[in-house]
Amino acid sequence: MKINSYNLVMSAMFGGRRGLRPPVGNPTSIACHGLMDRAGVSFPAAHLHSQAMAELAIAGHETLGFDTVMPEYSVVQEAAALGAQVDWGGRDKMPDVKGFPNGDFSDISVPADLLEKPSCRVVLDAISTIRRHVGGRAAIIGKVMGPWTMSYHMAGTQNFLLAVGMGEKEKVRRMLRQLVPVTIAFINAQFSAGADIVVLADHATRNLVGPYHYEEYLLPIHQEITAQAGGPIILHVCGNCSDRLELFAQSGVDGYHFEWQVDSKEAVRRVGDRISLVGNINNPQALLQGTPEDVYKQARYAIEAGVNIIGPECAVPLSTPLENLRAIVEAAEEGYPVTEVGTLQR
Repeated sequence: MKINSYNLVMSAMFGGRRGLRPPVGNPTSIACHGLMDRAGVSFPAAHLHSQAMAELAIAGHETLGFDTVMPEYSVVQEAAALGAQVDWGGRDKMPDVKGFPNGDFSDISVPADLLEKPSCRVVLDAISTIRRHVGGRAAIIGKVMGPWTMSYHMAGTQNFLLAVGMGEKEKVRRMLRQLVPVTIAFINAQFSAGADIVVLADHATRNLVGPYHYEEYLLPIHQEITAQAGGPIILHVCGNCSDRLELFAQSGVDGYHFEWQVDSKEAVRRVGDRISLVGNINNPQALLQGTPEDVYKQARYAIEAGVNIIGPECAVPLSTPLENLRAIVEAAEEGYPVTEVGTLQR
């Protein structure tokens, strides 16, 4: 019986009828050395060239059997377009911001041609390429940074959080407000380019700020962003966010990509009737250092708990073994022997 990855993912996003199996996907990144070798594409080329970016993303669907295709592997594309100095890294190192152009909380200059800046254009072109190759067959996921994460990149993480901790509310709000249009513009440009879903990564995580900070600063901003988004949004916030799940459910997002630190049964019980839940497979202990059996067990736990889309909790470490990523797909396909990509036999 043929299945369609796109249908599986979109049904899971909107609480529709269950497909033949749970969909497997990662709204952040499954790029790792093994996948680079299979695709014949490596970093930093996959951050900078749209064809390389697209080929590496498609390999995750065609080589591993993931139901999603997500082509943006870094978290600094917007920062580069806004004038931050970026080190694009290499095969063994992810890109990073070097120097913060608004460390003094000066006004951020948003270029009128922001979406034509190379670091944004490359993502949009890659999404368009992916759309031509797998559109309607696999779910294409775009990615944008939210205003909180971009504030880390423009002002420096420590500097920005110090202002938050010191209660400099006007300074914090002014920077966030200046970055909201960037997030909205990039979200909708990615939908126009062919994305089916966009992940909003905004790292107001528990180990850095309290839930009251999220409620005071970011919740109204996220509600504004989701109200203007041209398609479904998955929120990604790292870490143990069990103290703010209900706030995320109020934000207007369609899904939440969450970590193993949040028990999947608890997450489903508390917010599973309001938003779709995505992820929950531990990266460092299971995917990077564990065995396929370790990964399989975690995936089955998440499936049985009712997580809607099963996958890694965040962007996977670059040394993650391919067999561990395949174990997630195997767990989702339990009871449905695979005969070819996209086809199940019952």
